[in-house]
Amino acid sequence: MTRPVTLFTGQWADLPVSELAAACAAWGFDGLELACWGDHFEIDRALTDDAYCRNRRELLEQHGLGCWALGAHLVGQAVCDPIDARHQAILPPEVWGDGTPDGVRQRAAERMKDTARAAARFGVTQVNGFTGSPIWHLLYSFPPNDIDELERGYEAFADAWSPILDVFDAEGVRFGLEVHPTEIAYDFVTTEKALAALDRRAAFGVNLDPSHFAHQHLDTAQFALEFADRIYHVHVKDSKKRLDGRRSILGSHLNFGEEARGWDFVSPGHGDVDFEALFRALNRIGYDGPLSIEWEDSGMDREYGARDALAFVRRTDFPASDRAFDAAMQRRADRSE
Repeated sequence: MTRPVTLFTGQWADLPVSELAAACAAWGFDGLELACWGDHFEIDRALTDDAYCRNRRELLEQHGLGCWALGAHLVGQAVCDPIDARHQAILPPEVWGDGTPDGVRQRAAERMKDTARAAARFGVTQVNGFTGSPIWHLLYSFPPNDIDELERGYEAFADAWSPILDVFDAEGVRFGLEVHPTEIAYDFVTTEKALAALDRRAAFGVNLDPSHFAHQHLDTAQFALEFADRIYHVHVKDSKKRLDGRRSILGSHLNFGEEARGWDFVSPGHGDVDFEALFRALNRIGYDGPLSIEWEDSGMDREYGARDALAFVRRTDFPASDRAFDAAMQRRADRSE
């Protein structure tokens, strides 16, 4: 049996979840990864309204849809970031508050704890998201970085997230960091450092999104093999490089979709990600969870794109073999002796 294919609803949060669920059922999705913004999954209501989780589950079930994970990327970003005016646009007003950085980070941390509690009430054991990073702004080492300050950044990350993960543990829920530029982990080395900072506690793993590896020239399949025990959830998203000597891998401070960018997100199957290699790696490590399409493509209609992406995953994903390809030949050879 192939893995269930879901749609991450974060890029669709302008639509009521009832409308999106009906559309996804008609398109043929198996379920939704519900974003914790818009009206898709509301943390405060899940914790205060006894009927909320039941009603949300019934809505999905009436359309034949499941839910295996929640997405809490926006609030998670504020837990460790140096807070500035950009965060106000992505945070709920009650988390932003007066915008004082320490207060924002504290309220974001409390909301992430509540997200674990709400997920447990809803019957979901996986929450995906971002962590933010106190040291991302130090990526390019000029003026020269103080290496000790970088190490202190990982310590600060662990100090901020350990109490959150205590609640995840208590609720039987796991957190999957989407390894991603601007997070505490964005490649192989920084993922290992983040895991080590948390003493590799089981509550913290990875939501593997290959689109963030492609334009870094990283091999997502090898990442899956290297961090096999931490691949808790998988996004299906693609990225296309257009490095022609004029376009920059750094993005040139241009918005997504602009012609002069050196890379951009594209609909799955239209970019540089080797999904067959990734799916083979997932088979090898025994990953049988959802393949959650996170659809982002500034040059394609999103409804067309959702259907196109689903068709691509259906024809590209395949189950692992339960036998060696030459097993039948070997049995015949044994009988001939």
